[in-house]
Amino acid sequence: MLNGSIWNKLPQYALPVAATGILEQLFNASDIAIVGNFTGANSTAYVAAVGANSSIIGLILNLFIGIALGANVVIANAVGQNDKNTIRRAVHTSVLMAVLGGILVAVVGEIGVGSLLQVLNVPEDVFPYALLYIRIYLIGMPAILLYNFEAAIFRSIGDTKVPLQALAISGVLNVILNLLFVIGFKMNVNGVAIATVISNVVSSTVLFIKLMHTDKDIKVDVSELKMDRISFAKIMRIGLPAGIQSAVFAFANIVIQGAINSLGTVVIAASSAAFNLEIFAYYMLNSFSQACATFTGQNFGAGKLKRCRKTLILCIIEDAIASATLIVIILISGRALLSIFDSNPKVIELGYLRLVMIFSAYIFSMLYENMSGYLRGFGISIAPAMLTILGVCGVRIFWIYTVFPKHRTFKTIMTAYPVSLAITAVLIFIALVVYRPSGRKAGSIEEHD
Repeated sequence: MLNGSIWNKLPQYALPVAATGILEQLFNASDIAIVGNFTGANSTAYVAAVGANSSIIGLILNLFIGIALGANVVIANAVGQNDKNTIRRAVHTSVLMAVLGGILVAVVGEIGVGSLLQVLNVPEDVFPYALLYIRIYLIGMPAILLYNFEAAIFRSIGDTKVPLQALAISGVLNVILNLLFVIGFKMNVNGVAIATVISNVVSSTVLFIKLMHTDKDIKVDVSELKMDRISFAKIMRIGLPAGIQSAVFAFANIVIQGAINSLGTVVIAASSAAFNLEIFAYYMLNSFSQACATFTGQNFGAGKLKRCRKTLILCIIEDAIASATLIVIILISGRALLSIFDSNPKVIELGYLRLVMIFSAYIFSMLYENMSGYLRGFGISIAPAMLTILGVCGVRIFWIYTVFPKHRTFKTIMTAYPVSLAITAVLIFIALVVYRPSGRKAGSIEEHD
């Protein structure tokens, strides 16, 4: 990251990150596909039950993935400075944060998730299955969060392949267990939820073993697992605003999910199926944002500010090419892919409408994600978080409570996405111009090529 050309290293970092996200999403996609095809007459309700939980799961995971990004930046910056003591303390603090955070989320979630599903207007025929799925899923939260923090640790040193390999192993296991529980044991949403939990335990365990036996500075020693106050403060200073941003982002999507749920089981199933396709393109888009944050973080730590600026420009260009390619592939095969989840023609029609409208907004998402990653690489996290909360969350919530009641259609709900993302891209660009991080830092740091 600190020497040589950048353009060819960015995809080497980003593509495994994208593949990891896509593979992780296949956990949920395989859940939906299997319950949608092998559970008989009630399959649409089962698909809707899994889909009704996507926004809740997103709320939880986005908060902690944002905090994990803080760990990534802190460790990457220490790597750039060759500060091995900070690396060691931050790594062990991150692992402990993940486990304790997972236990807390599991306990609080089990208590409040039933009420949350009621607030989301989940239909009566879907509610008991949705509740069953999320209760089982929450049991595995410590392992799920641990995997994400472990992956952030590996990515901080530029290693994106090990997290992908661990997830590939657990992904194959997830599909096998899904088929075993649903077809073999005649289970429904409970079967796919159990399979997901077991698979996440495997992936987090594989990465933990790798961290214990690596010869790099990020090696984990169980005897050193303790909460270092300085490392914790640094991680939270960068990661908490990013996590809150993502969590509020997910909260806005919960509001949208509530509006979707009010339109009935078929609409829920259609939206859920489409989400499991569109998220593939989002992971591609977001992977370059993570690359931008990590490359910027290391080069800022090393005082190489020209490479920071070059990283942002190349991330935007390469992200646009990679994301556009994947979007075209998904749209061309969209209807056939949607039928994998549910063969109901109405589900396919509405699902494809969602794909078209969401993808039309991804140019704005790509721009603001990369600019936000660039700012976070310099340790500037609060501004992009607040602006995203205002632009994405504020606009979407306003839209659902003012525009949607007058035009109660699925298309009206989907229009909230391009409108909110366009506004957010403009706001983050203004922040980038105002902060000019590389220009300001150049006055206080001796710049290197």
